[in-house]
Amino acid sequence: MDRKRKWVLSSGALLVLFLGCMTTALEVPLDLPQPPTITHQSPKDFIIDPRENILIYCEAKGKPHPSFSWTRNGTHFDVEKDSKVLMKPSSGTLVIDISGEKAEAYEGIYQCTARNEHGTAVSNNIFIRQSRSPLWSKERKEAIMVQVGVSLVLQCGPPAGLPPPIIFWMDNNFQRLPQNTRVSQALNGDLYFSNVLLDDTRNDYICYARFPHTQTIQQKQPITVKVLDMDAINETVAALYNYTNNLFVDSPSGERRPSFMAPLGRSSTQMALRGGVLELECIAEGLPTPEVSWYKESGDLPSSRMSFHNFQKTLKIADVMEADAGDYRCTAKNSLGSAHHTIKVNVKAAPFWISAPRNLILAPKETGILTCRVSGDPKPQIAWSVNGVPIKDSPKDTSRKVEDDTVILSDVQTGSSAVYQCNASNEFGYLLANAFVNVLAEAPRVLTPPNNVYQVITNNPAFLDCASFGSPIPTITWFKDSQTSILNRDPYVIHNNGTLEINVAQSLNSGKYTCIASNNLGTRENHVYLEVKEPTRILAQPEYMVVQRNRKAVFECKVKHDPTLIPTMNWLKDNGELPDDERFLVDTDSLTINEVTEEDEGTYTCVMNTTLDQDSASAMLTVVEATPTPAIVYEEPDPPTDLELTDQRERSVQLTWIPGDEHNSPTQKFLVQYEDLLHQAGVWHNLTEEEGTKTTAHLDLSPYAYYSFRVLAVNHVGYSQPSQPSRQYRTNPAAPDVNPTDVHGVGTEHNNLVISWKELTGLQSNGPGLQYKVNWRQKDVEEDWLSETVANASKYVVSGTPTFVPYEVKVQAVNDYGNGPAPEAVVGYSGEDVPMSAPESVQVLVQNGTLAEVHWEPVLTSMVRGRLQGYKVSYWRERSLHQAEAQQEEQQVLLFSGNRTDGRLPGLKPYSLYTLNIRVVNGKGEGPPSPNHNFETPEGVPGPPSFLRIKNTDMDSLTLEWGPPQDNNGRLTGYTLKYQPVNSSNELGPVEEMMFPANETTVILADLKYSTRYKFYFNAKTIKGSGPTITEEAVTIMDEAMKSDQVDLATQGWFIGLMCAIALLILVLLIICFIKRNKGGKYPVKEKEDAHQDPEIQPMKDDDGTFGEYSDTEDHKPLKGSRTPSNGTVKRDDSDDSLVDYGEGGDGQFNEDGSFIGQYSGKKEKDTHEGNESSEAPSPVNAMNSFV
Repeated sequence: MDRKRKWVLSSGALLVLFLGCMTTALEVPLDLPQPPTITHQSPKDFIIDPRENILIYCEAKGKPHPSFSWTRNGTHFDVEKDSKVLMKPSSGTLVIDISGEKAEAYEGIYQCTARNEHGTAVSNNIFIRQSRSPLWSKERKEAIMVQVGVSLVLQCGPPAGLPPPIIFWMDNNFQRLPQNTRVSQALNGDLYFSNVLLDDTRNDYICYARFPHTQTIQQKQPITVKVLDMDAINETVAALYNYTNNLFVDSPSGERRPSFMAPLGRSSTQMALRGGVLELECIAEGLPTPEVSWYKESGDLPSSRMSFHNFQKTLKIADVMEADAGDYRCTAKNSLGSAHHTIKVNVKAAPFWISAPRNLILAPKETGILTCRVSGDPKPQIAWSVNGVPIKDSPKDTSRKVEDDTVILSDVQTGSSAVYQCNASNEFGYLLANAFVNVLAEAPRVLTPPNNVYQVITNNPAFLDCASFGSPIPTITWFKDSQTSILNRDPYVIHNNGTLEINVAQSLNSGKYTCIASNNLGTRENHVYLEVKEPTRILAQPEYMVVQRNRKAVFECKVKHDPTLIPTMNWLKDNGELPDDERFLVDTDSLTINEVTEEDEGTYTCVMNTTLDQDSASAMLTVVEATPTPAIVYEEPDPPTDLELTDQRERSVQLTWIPGDEHNSPTQKFLVQYEDLLHQAGVWHNLTEEEGTKTTAHLDLSPYAYYSFRVLAVNHVGYSQPSQPSRQYRTNPAAPDVNPTDVHGVGTEHNNLVISWKELTGLQSNGPGLQYKVNWRQKDVEEDWLSETVANASKYVVSGTPTFVPYEVKVQAVNDYGNGPAPEAVVGYSGEDVPMSAPESVQVLVQNGTLAEVHWEPVLTSMVRGRLQGYKVSYWRERSLHQAEAQQEEQQVLLFSGNRTDGRLPGLKPYSLYTLNIRVVNGKGEGPPSPNHNFETPEGVPGPPSFLRIKNTDMDSLTLEWGPPQDNNGRLTGYTLKYQPVNSSNELGPVEEMMFPANETTVILADLKYSTRYKFYFNAKTIKGSGPTITEEAVTIMDEAMKSDQVDLATQGWFIGLMCAIALLILVLLIICFIKRNKGGKYPVKEKEDAHQDPEIQPMKDDDGTFGEYSDTEDHKPLKGSRTPSNGTVKRDDSDDSLVDYGEGGDGQFNEDGSFIGQYSGKKEKDTHEGNESSEAPSPVNAMNSFV
């Protein structure tokens, strides 16, 4: 029997498991203000298909939604001025329509900028390049003649494509040339022979190049190799001329030691980049053919990342690490000796992240750090920018300090949000990361949906989620039911992201959990529920069975599972589905196979699934043939008989029986079951098991039960039918053995105490007249126990109790035959009432314009009249101190948990009059408020000016108008204006600064440069300092003289005449070309074939042996179906002996489907689908493609 178990956590538990293990980076909810974040962008090196539109991705999020702009090759790319370029709505993604255009016109380095009022984020530099598949240069190949046994290299020299092509060698029949330890292809595509054989003679060594982006295949002109046997030539010549000496005596074809063909020399060097792939190659010549082996002189080869290719001639190491640097030695060895070559590998590294900068969410006045930790070889240079501008060129910020790879932000202010860029680069690449600093003052919010229900199986970990957001970062506290705060102690662990982990969940951990997120701006709570379920268990497993053919097989599978989970029973045969056969009958807890056959043999598995876990058990079925003499029948045993009860005692009895016929399968065990006719008539329960060799069982019994017993026998075939029930055996009543469990005392009203418990079962009652004696008394008070006896109840209400005082309670089971054991007392509390008094001695200490501390004397415990929840402070702004009349604002409320005597009131407005009062809170409600207390906040920095307008823009002057701040936060002392010019490359010029008194609202700026963009920074001041800055931009008017100069050229008569003459000349040239083109005659390819006497040319022929006719003006057209580079620079040799004219050669190209790209017909235009509709058999090039 094969048994296996599998436990599965619920989907909810898996989700929080992921959340519990993830990093603690904060995400700002999208409804809150935030700088832009780049969410999707194209790769840094982007090779495009010249036949398809260019799609450059740039997606970003932010609040408000960011606007987008692009640069190309470092200058502004005006999308609106190019009709071929479209920017998607609400996105920065560019769609470039290259139909009718050359794709290379849009090659270059692109960078996307996403900006809103809170900052600017930039993308990587996206290098757009067009894929290219240039044609092979024309060359005339002479036959190569070599002697048997020498080494040989056939060079491929493919054209340099983008990306590089894939190289392979084939013959004229499009079959891959066989390769082995003697003949192999090098990494550069050349074909190496360690030594040549006579069989290597052939005239169709063809190198192919496959360009993956354009899906084209090009072939090099075939190479002819003739291998000569010099010994045979010597013998022939000697016999012919009666020579006694060899004609050719210098024979290099004999056996020799190995030597290296590539790389040359005894040593070489190679550089690899960290994270890339290192390929080392050693190809040797010699006779016999050498074998190549590798080892690393300074350590072991990385077996998990290394592989050998090309018959051990290439060592490939994936995911290169710094430890892979060193000396690698390849050894070529044959029977005559060996040769060695050492390759010194240097490992360099493009920049890679150790710790990328992360977004910061800071509250005003807080300090934050951005770190940009990278490594690389050479060491990367780190450059910081803010909002896309290098920090050294941005306005000076005293709260910002840059120290190499760290930016320290101190005492940040509202409105100072920005996006910082870290650029780390060395000669092998760069890394660019955006990280925003968002300055927010935000009360906590819980992001996890309320009332989530988490389900988990007992003894598995449980994770309860409490994702939150706030600024400052909220503190997370957990409570279970009404208990005290849960700390980081067994069995609870609170993760940094707020998730509560219970290491080993038990049923007592089920219940309601509350997480509270709090910071100095407020408190939020969320409730979730945990349900710990019982595991699924298979109690009665299927057993191994041997069944005769055409008999019945029954597998049992009885399961126990949590009653709240819905089970599903599945049966498998040999880990697959059951056969679709009506002989297979699946019942609730069994599988029956009728009329079994040999095909039914196998392993049968019952799988019980619930939504949270599963259990499974397996057993084998063996089908045997019935033998006529003697007939061996394996069946379930007959049921036991003659059940007899002996040794009868108060709480035990001895049961004996006579076993039935075993039917050729020994009895393994006996199962004893009982029925209680008094409490559960008709229901049989398992009581005990005995070994198959025993016929007696000692049974322990409970009092006050009417027992009947029966016995089942079990062998390898299965269970017998139950025996006939024994005679009834009644046990005498007795006093209870146990008391009720789950005793609690909780008040529901201010003057009562509800005592509850879990009732006993009928079998636990031990006798008639079951009742419960309820006892209670006030704790720590000298008084006697009070008691009351109740029946058929699970609770008792004690009335007239004092408010919220501790009580000791206990519940004892009693029946007509006595009392149960002495119960243990538990402590409960009577009901709560609302508090009677308010806090006293309220004082307010104002810290600054936005923060105050409030102190109070706590309320006496006797006046709280319940479990103290905390103190509720209500406060509101009456008016600004600028105003004489009150303008009361919405009331704000803060709850300070526990027995606090002070609290902080954040978010106040400066220079204002406030009122507050305090209430004590318990589980029943709130007490009366304390008398209202007034306090004033001091002056603070003002808000931003309400507007800044630019009017009357002239060539060298303009007018600025502004409005006072909506929130003065004190007495205004004046305004500060700063401005500076901005040139065409967005570089900022020198800053000019002006001061204005508080009563001014306009100014005229003179002596400005014409046609120049200016940026203005404007803020208000009080005695506490300057408020937030608002910005505006404007451009002075262009000089009229410059405008007139630009118009004059297009209106000059000589210019118009010159343009007309050029247009006429182009028209004449077009007419001449058209006439010349029509003069070209057509002739059959056969005539052209006869005119060329080049022996290398092997023209391709159709079935009838000839080509169709074609126009000589079409010799330079690309072959049908080919995809030539969009720049059209397909060069031809000066020679007219192009293999394109004859159907093969260097210019031949093939489609991916294996068909020839060329079209040898006189028609100049044909349906592009014609080649695909050919009824001829598929081209052998399909076979070629299968190797690539």
